[in-house]
Amino acid sequence: MDITVPFAARVVEAVRTVAATEILPRYRSVVAERKDDGSLVTEADHAAQAALIARLVAIEPAGVIAEEMPRGEQRAAFERGGRCWCVDPLDGTRNFSEGVPFFAVSVALLEDGRPVFGVVHDPIADEAYYAVRGAGAWIDHKPLRVPAVAPPLARALAEVSLRRAEAPGLRGALKRHPPYARRITSGSSTLSWCHLAAARIDVLLHSGQMMWDYAAGALICEAAGGGASTLDHDDFWAAPPWERSAIAARGPGLLEEWRAWVRAEMARAA
Repeated sequence: MDITVPFAARVVEAVRTVAATEILPRYRSVVAERKDDGSLVTEADHAAQAALIARLVAIEPAGVIAEEMPRGEQRAAFERGGRCWCVDPLDGTRNFSEGVPFFAVSVALLEDGRPVFGVVHDPIADEAYYAVRGAGAWIDHKPLRVPAVAPPLARALAEVSLRRAEAPGLRGALKRHPPYARRITSGSSTLSWCHLAAARIDVLLHSGQMMWDYAAGALICEAAGGGASTLDHDDFWAAPPWERSAIAARGPGLLEEWRAWVRAEMARAA
């Protein structure tokens, strides 16, 4: 099945509907619980996931990898190959549970482990970003493309998240001598990718994202003309799939400069 305009429209509408019916009515009214891995979950995560799975498999019957599924079911769906939905029902659960208006719903359709279609919906801004591999990216049905010229790293706005331990030395280096002009940490990986694609930020650094955190967003960024690597791989898509670091920028020259700085600081700290 090709990724057609009607197909994309149906998926975007499904995501918007679930956000409106299962997530927004619970905003500022649910309490988060802590999962075994230390991350947070709310009843909105579970309700949105169930509703999304039902709607998505009705559009394209395929396996499902969703964040709140048991790990064994996630792995089994991925290992079957072919087409598979990858779902983050509520990315930015901490923000959501604390009333911070920065969270999103992320859905990607994978084919043999690589996204061919992705949509990220911001329910608060009511913006839907989506992309088709090899065909482009859009925001609310308008073409999405990064500007041809990006700023140098010294003038860049960076989105940085180094909560995990996979990037030794970087935290201190970024505090002592940041190479960019300003830094933010938003709390929603999927939206960060989209804001990079929309040139609302200039560079991104994350020391570890799960598959559902990057599958749709990284595709949207790439389709809009942005670029990404990992801490260890120049080709972002060549890295191990379940958890990937991310070094990304909205232009090739800026990506090269940002990646070189990050890797040099890592080597210096090793």
